[in-house]
Amino acid sequence: MPTTLMIQGTTSDAGKSTLVTALCRVLYRRGVRVAPFKPQNMALNSAVTVDGGEIGRAQAVQARACGIEPHSDMNPILLKPNSDTGAQVIVHGRALANLDAQQYHAYKRIAREAVLCSHARLCERYDAIIAEGAGSPAEINLRDNDIANMGFAEAVDCPVLLIADIDRGGVFAHLVGTLELLSESERARVQGMVINRFRGDLSLLEPGLRWLKWRTRKPVLGVLPYLDGLHIEAEDAIATHNTASEGQLLQVIVPALPRISNHTDFDPLRLHPQVNVRYVGPGETIPSADLFVLPGSKSVRADLEWLRTQGWESALRRHLRYGGKVIGVCGGFQMLGNEVHDPLGIEGPAGSSRGFALLDIETVLQPAKQLHNRTGQLYLENAAVTGYEIHAGVTSGPGLSRPVLRLSDRADGAMSEDGLVLGTYLHGLFENSAARDALLRWAGLARPTPLEYGQLREAMIDRLADAVEKHLDLRRIFELIGLPETVPV
Repeated sequence: MPTTLMIQGTTSDAGKSTLVTALCRVLYRRGVRVAPFKPQNMALNSAVTVDGGEIGRAQAVQARACGIEPHSDMNPILLKPNSDTGAQVIVHGRALANLDAQQYHAYKRIAREAVLCSHARLCERYDAIIAEGAGSPAEINLRDNDIANMGFAEAVDCPVLLIADIDRGGVFAHLVGTLELLSESERARVQGMVINRFRGDLSLLEPGLRWLKWRTRKPVLGVLPYLDGLHIEAEDAIATHNTASEGQLLQVIVPALPRISNHTDFDPLRLHPQVNVRYVGPGETIPSADLFVLPGSKSVRADLEWLRTQGWESALRRHLRYGGKVIGVCGGFQMLGNEVHDPLGIEGPAGSSRGFALLDIETVLQPAKQLHNRTGQLYLENAAVTGYEIHAGVTSGPGLSRPVLRLSDRADGAMSEDGLVLGTYLHGLFENSAARDALLRWAGLARPTPLEYGQLREAMIDRLADAVEKHLDLRRIFELIGLPETVPV
């Protein structure tokens, strides 16, 4: 059996996903057949897998770091919150049901079997598995039937590394406190600690590291530096950093919906040197811009109502009167239509909602979710496009007679008669250079600067792996994974 190494964090966003990504790339460079694994993930950023399932976006990025296609076994349980107390539960890539917290807690005994089956299948195909925990293993209220952290680690008998983010402050308290709240067997499973996102003179940290080793009897296997400008697609949190330079900029506004999903769609815009992307949250003034983009949503009708209460309906109409452009992606596409119907209560209470009526379409939400990786062409400039579909809606209406995309088996999307509004179900719309440039020209940017997003993403993964190569004790980590001595450090 290949060895699984699990990365757990003292908090959410401590660096678990990035460390797993880096270790996957480090091993891939050495010719090791390695795969990522996250037993349970709670995120609204997801990806379509090679086997037609749905997993967390972070695991798809980690699979890319391994040089393999993402598979539903890499994230057997995905929870997509659709309210403050409930979530859609996705098992082995397929939506199972909407469960509240109590219902899911009762379901975890069954979910555990799905987790262990997926892990066993990965072990049959790969030499090493780098697993990622969720949140913190010290969340003692969630430890019964745990499948996300130590419950999984103990079930498969794997070693654990604990990572903490020093940039947040309180890193020593985070590490010591987490270890104190673990059981004796769980503490013994932790084989080392990693400190993430350190800025400054490392010699000033050395006394703390010595104390930490004395206090916990655990080695610190490395201190990762703060990597300014690092871009790794987010598991869930919205990334707001822009790389736009001075000069001609296209101003893009995206509402930060309460249940925004797959906002990684806009990373290629956010990283473009001529585009300034701003997310507008609750209570914020909606500024003028060249392009408004309505993103995907896990609760379309609820987020549609939120947009109305925040003044977006009048802002959209004012924006269009001045010649601005509007794009709707997935849930945002549905919102641009006349009505959104949810007769079965798939995303919330059953009922219908009035859309913004900017496209002559209407949508009915249905139980069967569409999960497809797609290639095709934009009708704009016949530009090549790639992306993926994740949606439960079926859209109809006269507006579809002016589609946005040609896919292999059908047309997709709709454009308004005046050419100012377009909508599509295709996520990843801006990743392909030709499609992104065509859309930027349509939105008003005369000469878009070339940006190869795929190459940029690969370079960022390599930069992260380079930092791990330089700053972590790889010899000890390879020993934990059980790699042969012939694998170079």
